[in-house]
Amino acid sequence: MSVTTLDPRGVRFTAAMTSVILALGLVTTSWRVMAAQMVLFGLCAFIGMQLNPWGALYRTTVQPKLAPVAPEEREDPAPVRFSQGVGFVFALVATIGYAADLTALGIAANALALVAALLNAVFGYCLGCQMYLVLRRFAPAGASTTD
Repeated sequence: MSVTTLDPRGVRFTAAMTSVILALGLVTTSWRVMAAQMVLFGLCAFIGMQLNPWGALYRTTVQPKLAPVAPEEREDPAPVRFSQGVGFVFALVATIGYAADLTALGIAANALALVAALLNAVFGYCLGCQMYLVLRRFAPAGASTTD
């Protein structure tokens, strides 16, 4: 199953659910919590958005109750997948920090990921997506934009 475009409300729902997990990781400083979130980020970034359990929850429970999104309002999944990759890196650093008893490192990486997720959930502003767009401007002409 390939995802061609994304409902922006689903992206924000996913960011809200991710924020809950990241907040739990920050409060508990548990490498296990961060490792679980790292796996979720990795599945979405490296395999595909269709594997996102929060997206599936949104599609099956929330989206049917909402009006359809106009095609022009739907989002390209490439920037969102990139942002999942950025989240993966921060979750990896937090997991390593917590597991290696480098709690300050874990907290810093965890907190930065949480801020980014909250910006997306609350304001619809995706930092990773913005990074993707900036990097695309510097990509060589003719570079592939496929997933």
